[in-house]
Amino acid sequence: MRPPVVASPLLDRQAFRRSRARRSTLVALLSTAVFAAVLLVVVTNAPGWPRVRESFFDLRIGWDSLPAVLSGLWLNLRVLAVATVLVLIVGLALALLRASRGPVWFPVRAMATGYVDVFRGLPLLICLYLVGFGLPGLRLNGVPNDPVLLGGLALVLVYSAYVAEVFRAGIESVHPSQLAAANSLGLGYRRTMRLVVLPQAVRRVTPALLNDFVALQKDCGLISVLGAVDAVRAAQIQSASTYNFTPYVVAGLLFVALAVPSARLADWVARRAATRQGAV
Repeated sequence: MRPPVVASPLLDRQAFRRSRARRSTLVALLSTAVFAAVLLVVVTNAPGWPRVRESFFDLRIGWDSLPAVLSGLWLNLRVLAVATVLVLIVGLALALLRASRGPVWFPVRAMATGYVDVFRGLPLLICLYLVGFGLPGLRLNGVPNDPVLLGGLALVLVYSAYVAEVFRAGIESVHPSQLAAANSLGLGYRRTMRLVVLPQAVRRVTPALLNDFVALQKDCGLISVLGAVDAVRAAQIQSASTYNFTPYVVAGLLFVALAVPSARLADWVARRAATRQGAV
């Protein structure tokens, strides 16, 4: 006769956690449904709701404006792809310059610090105006007049300053003992940064970089202030021709549809990094 099977405390804890997770999920779904229902009732019973529905949520106008807005969104995506690569390159270069050692590199560190201070404090909209209208106004040979290129340049200038600080925080988070160990193995400064410091720094700041990517993805719509026919400008054109604001809602929903997966990816990477650090 076999002895009775006794559940281990580990299995009991796992079963308890699963039941608590299911209960928490159910409570969250119910509370969300109740909140959405209350919000819907409040909005639809507002005195001005019929006028707002007609001006912002006209399905026919939204469907008719969708092709033009999607065409503009494709421009935003191309600007985002190029700007992301350039921002990472310039931001990493600035971080390395700011992390350089020795008094001989002081002028380089000072210039990199000044760049970060200026463009991190300058509002993006003002930078777009300065770059988009100021550079062509100089009438220099080789300076482009394309609003897409000028808008992308302004995005790179501003976001490189933010990303540089993120990279620098990651570089400085590496413990000095690892630098000493690398020096004891005969590794020079460049090899130490490339083989020891940068891999750890990039892994630690990946969640913050993804959050900056989400913000850059949204701010690509600001190039419309320079005249680029992106999703926002296409929505503006459609709105002016229909005397209705629904195209703006369509453009906003498309940007949200792009941002949500990126935000969830950033959250997943942050949770994974936190779990890995907790395990260590």
